[in-house]
Amino acid sequence: MVGSIAAIGAGLAAVGAGIGIGQIGKGATEGIARQPEAANDIRSTMLIAAAFVEAVALFACVIAFLGLANVG
Repeated sequence: MVGSIAAIGAGLAAVGAGIGIGQIGKGATEGIARQPEAANDIRSTMLIAAAFVEAVALFACVIAFLGLANVG
């Protein structure tokens, strides 16, 4: 039972990261379209935000897998 909950948690973390990075990309694209002269600043901010989202998702997956490993 706990193993399946850990697997669901890892899946939700991956889906959440995908949605979050999609929203970041959408916002950056819209921002660059509105202010092309700020493209470099927007791009660098987008990459930092995407890295933070990925780090949180990776942390959530590691915690879920640790929970899965402690079951057996």
